[in-house]
Amino acid sequence: MEITAHIDALRHEGGLFADAAARTELDAPVPTCPEWRLRDLVLHTGHVHRWATAHLRDGRPTPMDEASQQAIWAEQPDDAVLVDWFRAGHGVLVDTLLAAPADLDCWTFLPTAPNPLAFWARRQAHETAMHRIDADAAAGAEGPATAPELALDGIDELLRGFMSLGRSRLRSEQPRTILVSTTDGPGRWLLTVSGEPLSVELTEAPADLTLTGPARDIYLMLWNRLPAGTGLVERSGDEALLDLWRETATIG
Repeated sequence: MEITAHIDALRHEGGLFADAAARTELDAPVPTCPEWRLRDLVLHTGHVHRWATAHLRDGRPTPMDEASQQAIWAEQPDDAVLVDWFRAGHGVLVDTLLAAPADLDCWTFLPTAPNPLAFWARRQAHETAMHRIDADAAAGAEGPATAPELALDGIDELLRGFMSLGRSRLRSEQPRTILVSTTDGPGRWLLTVSGEPLSVELTEAPADLTLTGPARDIYLMLWNRLPAGTGLVERSGDEALLDLWRETATIG
């Protein structure tokens, strides 16, 4: 996806998020994030938007220091204005990305994009899209389906970004393979789970477990947002690997 497409997705998903939050009690539980109420979800996503904006706006070459981060996370708007606060921060993030120069130089934390501007546009599009799914879950009504192009991109960011980092807990003493294959796009990822960080190849081959289905459903499944037994993902092979994924492939 191009940077402009990521920014468009961020704008769209953030609007859907705010709309879901606006029609739901802020004390509603978030089924996809069991420890959170909707209020926690809105605060978290609004804080992340402001944190991302600060790195972009200031061209920070290193991660924000603890005091600066705490200043952002200290914002705790009252319930009466919380959704408006979210909309304001989301809008500033979109505007900051649109105004940023193509050669922007600032800190990033995943090797998933060709430059910092592309990284932040991509990361915030998926941060917001996934938490929009959470807001819909709290509202008790499924929102619009994630666009296949965005879902494909999000699968790739998760697998070749977060899950391939050394701090991922996804490990297996005996090497095991998972083939992820989408039916509505060109996505093919062959994963090798071992005692080392996840290895990902953009190829198709026999595997211990094969997951096949629409990009949107695989996107939600791999982000642990699709309850077991739901969705259109076909599974063949050793489903114990899927249990391992649910237990250890988490983002903190």
